[in-house]
Amino acid sequence: MALAAHGPGVGDFASLRAEFALPESFPPQVLAEAEVVAGDLVPCPGPREDATDLPLVTVDPPGAKDLDQAMCLTRRGRRGYRIDYGIADLGAFVVPGGALDTEARRRGQTLYLPDGNVGLHPAILAEQAASLLPGVVRPAVLWTIDIDAGGEPVAVRVRRAWVRSQEQLDHDTVAVGLWRGTAHPSVAALPEVGRLRRERAAGRGAVEPQVPESRVRAEPEGGWALVRRPQHDVEEWNAEISLLTGMVAAQLMIDAGVGVLRTVPEAGDEAVDWLRRSARALGVPWPDSAGVSEVLAGLDPDDPASLALHAGTVRLLRGAGYTAFDGAVPESVGHAGIGSPYAHVTAPIRRLVDRFATEVCLAVAADEPVPDWVHRTLPELPRLMGVSDTLASRVERACLDQVGAWVLAERVGTTFDGVVLRSGGFGAVAEVYVEHPPVLARCADVTVPEGSTITVRLTEVDVVNRRVCFEQAGT
Repeated sequence: MALAAHGPGVGDFASLRAEFALPESFPPQVLAEAEVVAGDLVPCPGPREDATDLPLVTVDPPGAKDLDQAMCLTRRGRRGYRIDYGIADLGAFVVPGGALDTEARRRGQTLYLPDGNVGLHPAILAEQAASLLPGVVRPAVLWTIDIDAGGEPVAVRVRRAWVRSQEQLDHDTVAVGLWRGTAHPSVAALPEVGRLRRERAAGRGAVEPQVPESRVRAEPEGGWALVRRPQHDVEEWNAEISLLTGMVAAQLMIDAGVGVLRTVPEAGDEAVDWLRRSARALGVPWPDSAGVSEVLAGLDPDDPASLALHAGTVRLLRGAGYTAFDGAVPESVGHAGIGSPYAHVTAPIRRLVDRFATEVCLAVAADEPVPDWVHRTLPELPRLMGVSDTLASRVERACLDQVGAWVLAERVGTTFDGVVLRSGGFGAVAEVYVEHPPVLARCADVTVPEGSTITVRLTEVDVVNRRVCFEQAGT
């Protein structure tokens, strides 16, 4: 049973919003423009295919309204699979240089807080006119990707289309349908495609740390609980469709010599050697011929030693950012976490860069010039998204820390079970993962190595500064 926080002052994120200067609403001119374009699409160059008969469905968390993606997977006999993937077409609504465009550039992405989102676009677009809601016709960018029986792409088409999602599904309903054999036909092949693509990830050398993630849950009686975010097979398989689309989009842009990629540089030999030494100290087998991805793929992330190694692997994925190019392709265009060049094109309702990368792909696929307004903006996107990513990361961390402090505020002196993820040496301050509630926190006087299970005592909770501190119990 999750620990929950209730009482005066609990659940109010207003001070956090003020601290980060998060906007409370959109400027009047932005709302006015959104009202107009929601009922009158901005003319787009070229034809728009009628794909309203394609049986697309969305798969999102329960209650989601900003639906970016809709899919239909079909088997191609022994030849593999076809993936039809409709992405919300924000280019059909946002006028380049207009009020919506200007505000979206300022915000960068949607920020998610427990008590409400700070949207990239007004709700009339994000949750209504642009959202791929079921049963209504919507403009979309339709990707059709054929993969072979081994899961590798062999053909790609991308164009503007009209689509109509048949049904709004969530991860749990898809999982139940797959188990019962009653899943919607458009997602019946999702396990096969998802598993194929997961296998390809290991083969590409993708570095994917399985670090426990926490999420904030609203309690029915009020207040908040901090719970571990479950590892959901359907969610992972769904993510593989998005990742595949991002990879083929990146290749389109690289081949054309223009675009913007999500990049993470390969870790240097020194960082990999450090991880090998950590594995040796933790007792995790690492054959000489095995790469990082192979070792991680074979670990149980719930095992304490494996958990510590996964946490350390994050050090191999430093330097994430965006790389824009217009002419010469940079030497380094890969994403070490994915093991391939990759671009963000599948969440334009929630992320600024996707709209611009999508316009590049549409132009390249149609053998047409990339629009001038896209060319002009490409150099700005890495900075705009970098600022936005930093803010989003800080806000997410602050929300988790705040709820963790609320939940633990009345439990100073209580002992908890945890795992040492990082240790500075005998008796030093360490980073410990406590499972119930799932928090990452500083722990003093640690006398055991990384990967050890440990009993810790809560020594301090500072609700105002969102800080909790532990010490090793029994020292």
